[in-house]
Amino acid sequence: MLNFTINTGRCTRCGQCIADCPARIIIMQDGVPTILPEKETACYKCQHCLAVCPTGAVSILGVKPSTCRPLKGNYPAPDKLEMLIKGRRSIRKYKDENLPAELLQRLFDVSCHAPSGMNQRQVHFTLIDDREKMGRFRAEIMEGLAKMVRENRLPAGMEFFAHISKAWGEKGLDVIFRGAPHLVIATAPKSGASPAPDCLIALSYFELFAQSLGVGTVWNGMAKWAISDLLPESRKRLEIPEDHIIGYAMSFGMPAVQFARTVQHGKALIHRPQL
Repeated sequence: MLNFTINTGRCTRCGQCIADCPARIIIMQDGVPTILPEKETACYKCQHCLAVCPTGAVSILGVKPSTCRPLKGNYPAPDKLEMLIKGRRSIRKYKDENLPAELLQRLFDVSCHAPSGMNQRQVHFTLIDDREKMGRFRAEIMEGLAKMVRENRLPAGMEFFAHISKAWGEKGLDVIFRGAPHLVIATAPKSGASPAPDCLIALSYFELFAQSLGVGTVWNGMAKWAISDLLPESRKRLEIPEDHIIGYAMSFGMPAVQFARTVQHGKALIHRPQL
């Protein structure tokens, strides 16, 4: 049940909820916006109707306008958002401390608002939320890699993992996880509309919001390769569903380094076709 309801006292019959419905299932019936029962299964559950209503007359999926935050006057200034994007840095030095549980929860509650194909919203975050757990998982990965090196089982193109294993074994240098106390792996069902892009988009939102809260992140391709390609048994250890693809991994925590300014990457590469 969509529980699509209209506060007739607030509704001005402006038709914006009808016009903006991507599924085109809202109609005007007896002067009131309505979704017929036989059309409910076509709903994207995007809540556009609730969000677009200027008077807060629309409720759906048990969500009421009174529990939502108004947008007017609450967006960040463009210059501040530009600074957030340009000031983002990959962090490879972390403090040896856990993020507070409430901060972790907030990070993911916001990140799950990222767009997804057909609004399927099936991105699953596998989170290592404790530095001691992270230490055990790191040791398991490094031990597994060392065994592959000893048995000469690294696949072509992955030989550089031998140097990573050596750095860990001889110097305790963590080139894969960078000593971060936390790791998140974004996965999604293979059957989804766009599982890999959905994971990347979700982690992009996660990273920017983390940056705004002073939390450091680094996109971790080496962890992804280690888990998905080299040591698939670690995937089972993380309890990642078998029908999911691993979109990407990200290490994060409180940074042990602070950057003072943005860098300069020059102009965007833009092609304008002669149509």
